[in-house]
Amino acid sequence: MLALAIVTAVPLTAAVLAGSVRQAPRQRAEVLVLGVYHMNNPGLDVFNMQADDVSAPKRQAEIAVALETLRKFAPTKIAVERMAGDSRIGKDFEDYAKGLRPLTRNETEQLGFRLAKELGHKRVYPVDVPGEFPFGRVANFAKANGRAEEWNALMQDIGRMVKAQDAYLGSHTILETLLHMNSDEKVAEDMGLYFRQGQFGNANDPAGADLVSAWFHRNMRIYSNIVGLIESPAERILVIYGAGHLGWLRQSIAGSPNITLRKLAEFAPGR
Repeated sequence: MLALAIVTAVPLTAAVLAGSVRQAPRQRAEVLVLGVYHMNNPGLDVFNMQADDVSAPKRQAEIAVALETLRKFAPTKIAVERMAGDSRIGKDFEDYAKGLRPLTRNETEQLGFRLAKELGHKRVYPVDVPGEFPFGRVANFAKANGRAEEWNALMQDIGRMVKAQDAYLGSHTILETLLHMNSDEKVAEDMGLYFRQGQFGNANDPAGADLVSAWFHRNMRIYSNIVGLIESPAERILVIYGAGHLGWLRQSIAGSPNITLRKLAEFAPGR
C-alpha cells in the first residue's frame, strides 16, 4: 500500500510541476484610454485642430452613438482631463446631473459627464497634472546648431497631420474620428513625432531629450492618478484624454502586470 501511494503521488507531483494542474486566471482591473480631440477649441497646444460646433444637432446625435459604444465597456469609473484636486468638478457634474447646468462644448463634459450620468455614476474623477513642455528650447537649439531646416520640416509634418485630422473630422462622424485617432497606426504616428523632437540635442544641451522626458514625466504622473482609482480587480476605468497623451498612457497601462489594457476598437459596432 505504501508503494502504491508513492507511485500514485509521483505522477500527480509531476503534473503539478509541469503546469497541467492550472489555477483559474486571476481577474485584473481594466483600463480603456480614449484619445479625443479638443471639442471646444481651447487653442492650448502648439498645433490645434479646428473642430466644428459639437453642440449642433448632427454632432449631438453622433455623440450619442459614440457613448453607446463606450457603454459596452461598462466603466465603473470615468477619469477626465481636469486637474486632480479640482474642487469645482464635483459641483459642475452634480449640477449637470440635476438639470441645473448645461454642458459646455468640452469633451470632458460632452463625453465624460454625459456617460457618467447615463450610467448613474455619482462623480467623475479628475486626474490631470501640470507639466512643462520646453518646446521653445528645442526650436532654439535647432536654429543655433544648423538644423533649422530639419526642424522646419518636422513642424510642417506636424502641421500637415493636424490639417489631415481636421479634414477627417469634417467628413466623418465623431465615432469614426475617434476610432481613427485611437487606431494603433495613428497612435504610433503621433508618438513618433514626439520622438523626432527628442532627436534635437547634444551632450551639452539635450534639449529634445528633456522635452520628451518632461512629457513622459507628466504622463507617468497622470498614470499614477489613474491607477490610484483602482479599488478592486473588478474595476473598469474609462480615461478620456487629449489624443497627444494616448500613446504614453497606453504604454504605461500595457506595461502594468495587474491591469488589462482595453481599446475603443474592441467595442465598435460590428465587433
